[in-house]
Amino acid sequence: MPQAFTPMSILMKFDTSTATTAAMLALLLGFAGAGHYFSPLLLPKADVKAVPSPGCNLQAQACAALLPDGTRIELSITPRPIPILTPLRVEVTLSGIKANRVEIDFAGEAMNMGYNRAELVAGEGRHTGETSLPVCVSGEMNWVATVLIETDRQRIAAPFRFAVGY
Repeated sequence: MPQAFTPMSILMKFDTSTATTAAMLALLLGFAGAGHYFSPLLLPKADVKAVPSPGCNLQAQACAALLPDGTRIELSITPRPIPILTPLRVEVTLSGIKANRVEIDFAGEAMNMGYNRAELVAGEGRHTGETSLPVCVSGEMNWVATVLIETDRQRIAAPFRFAVGY
């Protein structure tokens, strides 16, 4: 005769492996929730994306990006050519916009190189800071330097692409 299931018989079958599985599931759901909550930090969403001037080479000169309203975002990285594992001076000049915060985010175009973002300090008409690029074991690396600008009304992203090799 088959045994009837009662609430007590179910509780008696609840052993440590079931408790471990439940705890792992709760932990996994917690990590997923935290990842969703903190994703804007790692993958910032922009209200407006500026378009850089075509053909501009950050390795040789400062480059600019324009917004449809005429706002100009200029990025300069020195020394040139841009080296790896060396302090870099980053300068962002803004025309036609007042920024509350300006950051520069460096990301590998085809390879995740970790979190490489620096907040720039506001000065007279420009925002400046120091950072460095990590080394890539594959040799040449294509980078995207995204200038992130927060204003009272919007978040603007201006992506600039460049290659570094050694």
